Amino acid sequence: MQRLYDFLRRHPTWVDSFWAVVLFGITGVSISSVNGAPDQHGSLAEAVPISFVLSLVVALRRRMPEKMLVLAAAMGLLQLILDVQVLAADFAMLVIIYTVAADGARWASRFALVGGLFAAPVSQLRWPELHSSTAGNVLIAVFQTVPFVLAWVLGDSIRTRRAYLAQLEERAARLEREREAQSKVAVAAERARIARELHDVVAHNVSVMVVQADGAAYVLDTAPDQAKKALETISSTGRQALAEMRRLLGVLRTGEHQEGGEYVPQPDVEQLDDLIEQCRSSGLPVDFKVEGTPRPLPSGVELTAYRIVQEALTNTRKHGGPNAGASVRLVYFDDGLGLLVEDDGKGAPHELYEEGGADGRGHGLIGMRERVGMVGGTLDAGPRPGGGFRISALLPLKAAH
Repeated sequence: MQRLYDFLRRHPTWVDSFWAVVLFGITGVSISSVNGAPDQHGSLAEAVPISFVLSLVVALRRRMPEKMLVLAAAMGLLQLILDVQVLAADFAMLVIIYTVAADGARWASRFALVGGLFAAPVSQLRWPELHSSTAGNVLIAVFQTVPFVLAWVLGDSIRTRRAYLAQLEERAARLEREREAQSKVAVAAERARIARELHDVVAHNVSVMVVQADGAAYVLDTAPDQAKKALETISSTGRQALAEMRRLLGVLRTGEHQEGGEYVPQPDVEQLDDLIEQCRSSGLPVDFKVEGTPRPLPSGVELTAYRIVQEALTNTRKHGGPNAGASVRLVYFDDGLGLLVEDDGKGAPHELYEEGGADGRGHGLIGMRERVGMVGGTLDAGPRPGGGFRISALLPLKAAH
């Protein structure tokens, strides 16, 4: 049964053609039964072709509704001219009015409404009831107008409902596209965050390990104690890098920061002392000062400040030269946190801080700008007038929750 229903839905013209044949048959029977009656209007030769054309209107109403409406109106006028009284096939006029109101062009819908309003009164004027008064004929015309109006109203309500459903579907599709776009943006932002975290963790700790390994190799024969100390620094730095990598992977797996357990807390400004001490132990002199009154900061600002200092000192080790020194200033303002990291080395190549670098180079400064932008701050990075490199940032403070 379901297959038959699906077949009929896919072939609506076949269904309409079936009902057109039924209508033509009913009309033929009714014409034959009254043929030759004294009060009959019109001949059988005139009524049959008109009935056939009106049945054809029913058969093709969904394929060409506007044309079938015009054809039905023409048949109605022909009935008036040839004096062919109302036929059973005139039911096709109700069908085509409904069809154009539901699916036809707007002009056809309006034309169908006007035609339906005038059809019954004109029919009563052409073929009045002989045994009824004028008031009775008017009342009959009113009652005969009701089906035409109902057909149009039903068709127009179907059109409105379809338009409403189409609007809901379009809105749902638009919301789905927006959700997909938001998901892509979120994924891109998360990938950028992961890239920044990986860069900061790997670049800093590996650079410390490389410097210590070079120092250990240089003094291995002449100063075994210093080489041992360098190897211990490499070991502790590697463990710290692994711990931060586990923290990052834990965040990726669970979607949230885990306190304690296997994963270490997210870095904050209180850990800057450990970071700077690690840099000092790796051979980079760092002068660190805090100005203003320390107070609780939003976690995003805490992490941003830590990563900026970490990346700046990493860049100093990479590009400052063997005798470079650095200074770090952390300033608490009333409405912001200021960072100033300077070194007296030879500075980074121009293309790294102006063009973002290539082949993975210069991404640290890109990450800094992205981090600062995410918390609504400002960043300035470039060479110092007297030599070396300078990074300054201002991060807005908000009430910690």
